[in-house]
Amino acid sequence: MFLCGLLPVDGVGNVGQIPQLQFLLSPRNLMPPRRELADKPADISLSEPKILAKAYRDYHRYQVTVRSQDAPWFSQERDILIAGKVVVVIPINLARQEIVLTRQFRVAAHIANGRGDVIEFVAGRVEPNETLVDAALRECREEIGVTPAKTVRLLSYLTTPGLTDEEITVFLCSIDASAVREGSRTTADGEHLCVGRVPIADAIRSLNSDAMRCSPLVIGLQWLALNLKRVPELLD
Repeated sequence: MFLCGLLPVDGVGNVGQIPQLQFLLSPRNLMPPRRELADKPADISLSEPKILAKAYRDYHRYQVTVRSQDAPWFSQERDILIAGKVVVVIPINLARQEIVLTRQFRVAAHIANGRGDVIEFVAGRVEPNETLVDAALRECREEIGVTPAKTVRLLSYLTTPGLTDEEITVFLCSIDASAVREGSRTTADGEHLCVGRVPIADAIRSLNSDAMRCSPLVIGLQWLALNLKRVPELLD
């Protein structure tokens, strides 16, 4: 069991002897037991969207009522940026112990922290009627000029579900890094990139510097750091 989702209670001992926990452990303050750590469907009523703005990504307003059997119902008004599905690709060459990264200017990063020249993995939007795998393969061809030999889905996550419906799926892709042309590259849809090969160990070590802020890159490198020994088996 987890207290407030963070503190393991089992094995603590007589927690009643810990003053800071006496209030939290009173019956009315214990969270309901969650047998499965997983997102689940909610029982809701959702309005049709009111379009607030139409642009590269539309902006919608929704009215929603959330129903529950063990808590009061509540209603909300929420404005959502409609961004949809995105793929991120970790292009890796185990024989050379290299991954391929890109660098490009992002105005949002510049506004956020003044560092708009951002290091990223291969990534892009999923086109209508395109599968996630097909999008991952296409983005590799467009951004780094190679087609992966094997593609493995790793995980999916929501970037910031309080603001947008954007859901990112991360793939691990086996490539021939020697075929990647390093340097400046302009894609067919006008993206201006700088492509480079980086030793896997150096990329993972760079996490300690807190110098890269692109979330798909950070999450992907963290996955690699935790699972590097499993990669040969996954790509076999």
